[in-house]
Amino acid sequence: MPGLIGKKIGMTSIFTEEGKNIPCTIIEAGPCKVLQIKTKEQDGYEAIQLGFEKQKESRVSKSLKGHFKKSKTDPLKKIIEFTPFSNQEISLGEKLTVKIFEEGDFVTISGKSKGKGFQGVVKRHNFAGVGDATHGQHNRLRAPGSIGAASYPARVFKGMRMAGQMGNEQVKTENLRVVKIIEEKNILLVKGAVPGAKNSYIKIEK
Repeated sequence: MPGLIGKKIGMTSIFTEEGKNIPCTIIEAGPCKVLQIKTKEQDGYEAIQLGFEKQKESRVSKSLKGHFKKSKTDPLKKIIEFTPFSNQEISLGEKLTVKIFEEGDFVTISGKSKGKGFQGVVKRHNFAGVGDATHGQHNRLRAPGSIGAASYPARVFKGMRMAGQMGNEQVKTENLRVVKIIEEKNILLVKGAVPGAKNSYIKIEK
């Protein structure tokens, strides 16, 4: 299996046998249900579709209800496709848990980063600010300064680092080590930070 859907619970730290303090993200990983197995013949590509966390039936559309009925599962909140995956025997409606991971595995985790709203260049791009705070400067300290357009080229180049929307975008963090697995609670402890706010959904890939 290539991975699971999870939910970011928060952060903690644990001590190793040598006494080192390791910062960890707590993730509730699964259990996930197999909702659909996509094949090249039928769908044009190979993938496996997983669902995570129960949803009230009244909040699910008719088409989704039929989709869940095919795999004989209850309505689920989050649906994500995983590709590629090995052609091992996986059946519709099968339950997948944290058992697919082992301590010491390296995982890639993707999720939506925290939205920070509209921010200036100092916060968004780590600009140092313009000039000195003294000598009569009134409101220039956090300003972006010149953006480089004169009569030629008479425009601002695309990609110019300026103020704007920060965060709230898809972020992928690679090579995070699984430090501890608590099977009975479906918990993964992963070394380091993971994108997203608390209780946000994340995709965990081997």
